[in-house]
Order: sequence, then structure tokens, then C-alpha cells
Amino acid sequence: MASVLIALGGNVGDVRATFAKAISHICGMAQAAMIARSSDYATPPWGDEDQDPFVNACVEIETDLDPHALLFVMQKVEQKFGRIRDKDRQWGPRTLDLDMIAYDDLSLRKPDLTLPHPRLFERAFVLVPLAEIAPDRVISDIRVRDGLASVSTQGIERLPDTG
Repeated sequence: MASVLIALGGNVGDVRATFAKAISHICGMAQAAMIARSSDYATPPWGDEDQDPFVNACVEIETDLDPHALLFVMQKVEQKFGRIRDKDRQWGPRTLDLDMIAYDDLSLRKPDLTLPHPRLFERAFVLVPLAEIAPDRVISDIRVRDGLASVSTQGIERLPDTG
């Protein structure tokens, strides 16, 4: 079984409810076990700043699917919740964004998938929830907690639990 870290984000609709359903769909479709789920965090928009704040979270799952098969599942889940990648504005509003952050210690450079995620250590909105569930995980020779210490977390707030 591979240990996979996935980042979730969105700022359209009831994002937190979407996360709960999307995680269930990912685990079901990928025959995956959920190992950890971070809290949800309100985060300022990144890239295109003229939009509503986002909600971000991370999960760790274990699956037997290979990275491309898992990517296919994740893109199907995004579509189920209204995401159409080729029509999205880059860094624009979205109902659901799923990014594979790391797949075990695999290093992969393909046109459709780069692992680990190439911009992970630039993005506090991923590092904050990731550090909650995997602070000592080493990705690209950097410990997650150390990567988090090198970025500004200004404007990121943990949201209260939903239930």
C-alpha cells in the first residue's frame, strides 16, 4: 500500500460538506483507507487574489492504485463536484481542487503528473494542514514542519470542527 498525501481546496458552495463527500468518494473509488485528516483552514486566495477566501485541508490515504490511476480517480471526483479543469481560470474560484502532494517517496515528472507536487513548499495553505497530520514527513529532502517554518502563514485560520 502506498501512503499518499492529498490537498483539498475550494471556495464555491459549501466547501466543507464537499470535502467530506469528496474524501468518501476518493476512498471508495480508490479502495483506499483514510489514515489522517487535517482540520479545515480558511485561507486567503493565492495567485488570483480577487475572489473569496478558500477552505483548505489535507488527507493521508493508503491505496494500492498507482499514481496515474489515483489521479484519474481524483479528477473524476473533482468533476462530480462541478470542477471542469480545462474551463477553470488558473487559480480562480472552484468548488473542489484536489492535488496529489506526495505518493510514498516517488519522484515522477510526467506532463500530467509531477510528484512530489512542485510548488508544495511555496504554499502555506497546503503546508499548514499538512503539518497538522504529517509534520515529520520528509518530501524532497525537506521535513514538512521545516518547510512550513519558511513561509508566511498570515491570514490562515483553523476553522472550528463541524461536528
